Amino acid sequence: MMAAAAAAAGGAPEVIAQLENAAKVLMAPPSMVNNEQRQHAEHIFLSFRKSKSPFAVCKHILETSKVDYVLFQAATAIMEAVVREWILLEKASIESLRTFLLTYVLQRPNLQKYVREQILLAVAVIVKRGSLDKSIDCKSIFHEVSQLISSGNPTVQTLACSILTALLSEFSSSSKTSNIGLSMEFHGNCKRIFQEDDLRQIFMLTVEVLQEFSRRENLNAQMSSVFQRYLALANQVHRKIREDTDMAQDSLQCLAQLASLHGPVFPDEGSQVDYLAHFIEGLLNTINGIEIEDSEAVGISSIISNLITVFPRNILTAIPNELFSSFVNCLAHLTCSFGRSAALEEVLDKDDMVYMEAYDKLLESWLTLVQDDKHFHKGFFTQHAVQVFNSYIQCHLAAPDGTRNLTANGVASREEEEISELQEDDRDQFCDQLASVGMLGRIAAEHCIPLLTSLLEDRVTRLHGQLQRHQQQLLASPASGSIDNKVLDDLYEDIHWLILVTGYLLANDTQGETPLIPPEVMEYSIKHSAEVDINTTLQILGSPGEKASSIPGYNRTDSVIRLLSAILRVSEVESRAIRANLTHLLSPQMGKDIVWFLKRWAKTYLLVDEKLYDQISLPFSTAFGADTEGSQWIVGYLLEKVISNLAVWSSEQDLANDTVQLLVTLVERRERANLVIQCENWWNLAKQFARRSPPLHYLSSSVQRTLMKALVLGGFAHMDTETKQQYWTEVLQPLQQRFLNVINQENFQQICQEEEVKQEITATLEALCGIAEATQIDNVAILFNFLMDFLNNCIGLMEVYKNTPETVNLIIEVFVEVAHKQICYLGEAKAMNLYEACLTLLQVYSKNNLGRQRIDVTAEEDQYQDLLLIMELLTNLLSKEFIDFSDTDEVFRGHEPGQVTNRSVSAADVVLYGVNLVLPLMSQDLLKMVFDMLVLQKHNTEMTTAAGEAFYTLVCLHQAEYSELVETLLSTQQDPVIYQRLADAFNKLTASSTPPTLDRKQKMAFLKSLEEFMANVGGLLCVK
Repeated sequence: MMAAAAAAAGGAPEVIAQLENAAKVLMAPPSMVNNEQRQHAEHIFLSFRKSKSPFAVCKHILETSKVDYVLFQAATAIMEAVVREWILLEKASIESLRTFLLTYVLQRPNLQKYVREQILLAVAVIVKRGSLDKSIDCKSIFHEVSQLISSGNPTVQTLACSILTALLSEFSSSSKTSNIGLSMEFHGNCKRIFQEDDLRQIFMLTVEVLQEFSRRENLNAQMSSVFQRYLALANQVHRKIREDTDMAQDSLQCLAQLASLHGPVFPDEGSQVDYLAHFIEGLLNTINGIEIEDSEAVGISSIISNLITVFPRNILTAIPNELFSSFVNCLAHLTCSFGRSAALEEVLDKDDMVYMEAYDKLLESWLTLVQDDKHFHKGFFTQHAVQVFNSYIQCHLAAPDGTRNLTANGVASREEEEISELQEDDRDQFCDQLASVGMLGRIAAEHCIPLLTSLLEDRVTRLHGQLQRHQQQLLASPASGSIDNKVLDDLYEDIHWLILVTGYLLANDTQGETPLIPPEVMEYSIKHSAEVDINTTLQILGSPGEKASSIPGYNRTDSVIRLLSAILRVSEVESRAIRANLTHLLSPQMGKDIVWFLKRWAKTYLLVDEKLYDQISLPFSTAFGADTEGSQWIVGYLLEKVISNLAVWSSEQDLANDTVQLLVTLVERRERANLVIQCENWWNLAKQFARRSPPLHYLSSSVQRTLMKALVLGGFAHMDTETKQQYWTEVLQPLQQRFLNVINQENFQQICQEEEVKQEITATLEALCGIAEATQIDNVAILFNFLMDFLNNCIGLMEVYKNTPETVNLIIEVFVEVAHKQICYLGEAKAMNLYEACLTLLQVYSKNNLGRQRIDVTAEEDQYQDLLLIMELLTNLLSKEFIDFSDTDEVFRGHEPGQVTNRSVSAADVVLYGVNLVLPLMSQDLLKMVFDMLVLQKHNTEMTTAAGEAFYTLVCLHQAEYSELVETLLSTQQDPVIYQRLADAFNKLTASSTPPTLDRKQKMAFLKSLEEFMANVGGLLCVK
């Protein structure tokens, strides 16, 4: 190891030369050195850092070398060696080393920042390690720091701050702790003692530093509160040091923490109001009149966010009105400014999106404010909402109306934007932003809804004109070269953002709740309904092929319906371009946006349920309420759109998926489905899909699954018996017939792996999942009986495809979906049928997988997908114990009920039997993985219970292997104290469950013992 630290520094010059040469290699551009040279250089530094007692040579390096990277490595070597050899070093030597490092930094003010920080980190680590055996007292360090602060020398004072920062980082959370090979328990104890004994002293020293920095200012002597005094200091200091990026960030972090001050530190509401008023006043004085630096954006937004979310609203509104008004104006100004800068970051494709993060925080703050109608009267934030909304729209539109893709100096950005296939869709990536902007748009509906309508109608007219010009150009010169699509691309991008904002303004995201028209939109429509001509409104809605402005009286239409009709016009332009063979000029993204919007709109507005509202807009109920021509027309229009998209865009999976999701929305509510089945197109779609004919046959398996779900849901609309029977004959019977034709072939075993056969099997299994997903209480009888015939055949397929994991997983998934969707509705006899099928499946699965070797135990998700599905199946079956809507087999009356059985079997019995079948498949590799995670690795404590339950089960299955793991672990312990402590902890861990069995009482006792185990020795083996 570097020749025993160069024979105790005698050969230091040779070592320095070797290290400096290695540093040159590591710092060189990739084109100048090869991988072998780089690896050799890395090895030299690693070897140097592991050398025994390198202190003398490291001191020599620090005093003589001029290469910063070598100085950094020398500091690192000292830090690691002093911890490694602590018990061998004399106390005086350690103290001498600490003094040397501090003096070294003090005497060299021009050291590179990263070198200085590493040396001070070494000092902090020495102090921390010394706290373990109390060989070093922090008080002596604090005394030295205090002297540095009072020196009056700014450079020396900055060094004092760096020392305090190093100490705080080293003693703070485990994420900032240095990796020095000590247990997490030690790190945790150090943090606790430091908090109890030394943190207050650090705070006092910090105040001392701030006072020194602001000595020239006269502080208000009347500020009795220490925190108000500290706040004034912090604001003054930030104004002075904001040009220094690092110091400014620390300063803003400090202010952000002061902005979240709450609790008993305030004796009463008056002091809280006073503190908040002083804070906002200081913040406004700091922000106003300066140009905010990039590095300040996130800090400032965090401060504002904390002030708005942490302080109670009655405290916020109790500050002087003029001050609060200035604060809200400042918030609006910053939001618009940060939004523009965030858009610029997008254009420049920056890695560090500081303005985007800051913008998100400010939008969330607005959401908190505008949703509080208790403390702020209606219309209080309208003008601010208009400002922020306008700014957002402007940033997302192309010039001349907007500033999208313009750099800071107004020059257009790069010609083509490369979009990664892995890039998240804007509506998902920016969903929180869009939700906030949509909410602000509703607050200012009077301005924002007409604005969106105007912008969309303008873009639709321009898009139509551009496509017509391209068509004429193609007709005039079919062989002409490529067309310049820049104008089209800009229009598509404009329309993309306008549709997204409109979607979020008109409707909320609803997960599992009944979607309701936002009250602001409803009130806006009702307020203007007296000025609205209903017939003209219906004409504009029902004429998507015409310009709105060409219809007489178009200005007397309901503004919300006119906004919807603007998007229908976009859809119509797209449809006409397809019919004109201009599909190659269209944007699939725009197609996705259209059907996404229509699905979102239809869920909320189509066949609006008037019973859910105190008052309803007459234009809404007339245009798309129940039993209206408008609703029948729009259902037919949307269905045409779905069928067209599936034919034209089958290769665009995301677009096809959004399209079938729209179809599901049209049929998932019975009232809408009743209108859908009156359309001839629906029946044609059902027949086409059942025949599996092109182009539906080309749809991806997941899209076909959802399409099957929609067709099944549609089949339960209101029809006479004969029509319903005809429908099922055309939709479900071909599926069954084709499946039986394939599997009943005599040579099925020989041809089962042929691509065509596998495709047919896969398509059938996906369709079965879709059928199961369509289950509702009033259709479960028909669907269960239909699916049970398939389930028994699927078990046979498990044997045929036992070596084809993807098919096996899909078969299990069919059972998972059936159990998930149907078990809660099944009476005893039907439940028994499903239990028996599931247990037979598990028996076949277990037989085929006993002793099977997993290729790579580290690839957990892929390798154990089948086991995850099995556990999901058992969980779904067990849910019968908690959620049971069945009334014997009442829902099956008239649908060939199964034989009543005298057997009384509970879901829990079935699941336990299933678990016994599956447990032998859980190998000792899994045991070792969970053992390592709990005992040797740092992990999220929230996972301890789940991991503990898995661990106990695996210990029950592999008791000998568990004992072997414990013995191996203990045998590696050199320290007899740690050895004994671990041995006692492991004995106590299993004492309550010896021998361990799959018994609930024993498991709970084990989990309780595991909590104690983790508290006592959990950090002992997890080193950092």
